[in-house]
Amino acid sequence: MSKRAQRIVTLLASGTEIVCKLGLGDQLVGISHECDYPTNILDRPRLTKTRVTIEASSRTIDDEVKAFSGGGQSLYEIDESTIASLRPDVIVTQSQCEVCAVNYADVARLCQSNDTLADTTLVPLNPTTLEGIYDDITRVASACGIEADGSACIDELKGRVDGIREKARRLEKPRVLCLEWLDPVMVAANWLPELVELAGGESVLGHAGERSRYAEWESVAASGAEVIVLMPCGFDLQRTVAEAQVLKTLPGWDELPAVRNGQVFVVDANAFFTRPGPRIVDSLEILAHLIHPEMFHPVATDRPAYGQLV
Repeated sequence: MSKRAQRIVTLLASGTEIVCKLGLGDQLVGISHECDYPTNILDRPRLTKTRVTIEASSRTIDDEVKAFSGGGQSLYEIDESTIASLRPDVIVTQSQCEVCAVNYADVARLCQSNDTLADTTLVPLNPTTLEGIYDDITRVASACGIEADGSACIDELKGRVDGIREKARRLEKPRVLCLEWLDPVMVAANWLPELVELAGGESVLGHAGERSRYAEWESVAASGAEVIVLMPCGFDLQRTVAEAQVLKTLPGWDELPAVRNGQVFVVDANAFFTRPGPRIVDSLEILAHLIHPEMFHPVATDRPAYGQLV
């Protein structure tokens, strides 16, 4: 068993939520620019910032991301001197997606080049499935010397998941399409198709464990989706509603069964669906309610998190 961590830095929002869920909020000494939950950690030093114009339109953001990536440039800046001054025992980062958070290679390079960080444990998170999220919780708990707390946390989350799975098992499964970006259109994958299946739906176009991908609009229009959930990565509910208007201008939108029947929903993906931490089970509960409102109660959240697109 490793020694209990005393000073923890997290460079992505899901890592911060995992650390706090494990009861280590008091040991958290630095966070990323995107960390916004729980609210009692908002006074910690911000150690990253983005080079992307987040106030821009979805299309402009996508163009900027492609330009940075195509030029071999990182989308994020790291405050290396402040991280070193914090002398963390553990740094939680990610190796899943260069668009989503600070690049793992940049953090590893910092630790290798700075003597102050020579003994720091680097914990990269890389989930593509629900099981992968559980594994990340285990990884963080182990690095921080609290393995038993990690196991208890996972048991709690799995218990909630099992309850939804059992309740949804005999229900009819409508065709559910989840979109992770709206202009251009990107189909949500990773853990999202798995959540759809657990919540009593049939995932359309997205496949569990695969990376989210761009899709031709023609394939979306022909999908026959009976429920559509709009969850652009990094956007809250209000921003999603605004960005969703572009879909109404696309050919065939009005002909989709989900649109005809008023089954198009917007969600706060930034807080829930695209943030692979403990609240992913809240995401599952929200999804179950949207797909089968007759069977699953509305989910209480600390701010508006989902609704019907009108």
